[in-house]
Amino acid sequence: MKPHLLLACLALVLSALACSLPLGGDPAGTPAPELPSNILFQDDFSDPSSGWDSITAPEGITDYTNGAYRIFVNTLNSDVWANPGLEFSDVRVEVDAAKVGGDNNNDFGLICRYLDSENFYFFVISSDGYYGIGKVAAGQQQLIESPSMPPSELIRQGAVTNHLRADCIGSKLSLYVNDEFLAQVEDPDFTSGDVGLMAGSIESPGVDIHFDNFQVLKP
Repeated sequence: MKPHLLLACLALVLSALACSLPLGGDPAGTPAPELPSNILFQDDFSDPSSGWDSITAPEGITDYTNGAYRIFVNTLNSDVWANPGLEFSDVRVEVDAAKVGGDNNNDFGLICRYLDSENFYFFVISSDGYYGIGKVAAGQQQLIESPSMPPSELIRQGAVTNHLRADCIGSKLSLYVNDEFLAQVEDPDFTSGDVGLMAGSIESPGVDIHFDNFQVLKP
C-alpha cells in the first residue's frame, strides 16, 4: 500500500536552480507555427530550446533527451519537477509518460496552476498501479480528499508508457489515465498558474521517467 501521504518531503533544489525561458518565434523573426484553435501549447521535446529547464544536480536531472523530456530523481523520498514558464487558468493537460528506470514504487505525472515551488496542484500515478490528486500549499504536500493513493487496474505497471490527462477547470480537478477517468476532487485555492511535469521517488533513488507529446488544451 502507498504511504499515508504521497511523500514526506520535496526536493526543491532543482526548482530553485531552474530558469524558465520565455517561448517565442525564431530569433531571426520567423513567427512560431500557429497552433490549432483548441491547443494552447504543445511540445514534443524535439527542440532543446523550447523553454523547459535543463538542470543536472546531485539530487537529479531535468533535461531533454532523445526527443523526450527526462526527469531523473537521484535521492529517496523526493520529488523533482519542471515547468515551461507559462500561465493558464482553466486547462486540460496531457502527456505520454514512460518509466525507463528505478523502482516501481514511485510517482510521476502532471502539474497545473503552479504559482511557485511551494504552491501548485499535482496529478500522479505510480509504476505499481496507484494514483493521486494533490497539492503543495505553503510548502506542505498533501493529497486532496484522500488519506492515501488508491490502486487502479487502468494503470499500466512497470517499464511501460501511460497516457496521462489532468483537467483543471474551476475548482474541479480531474485525472485520467489511458483515456479512462480515474478521479475528480474539488479545491478552490489556486485559480491560475504554470503547467509542468513531475516525478518522485519513495523508498529508492534512481527513478527515471521520460515524457513526450505534452499538450495544453482548452477544456
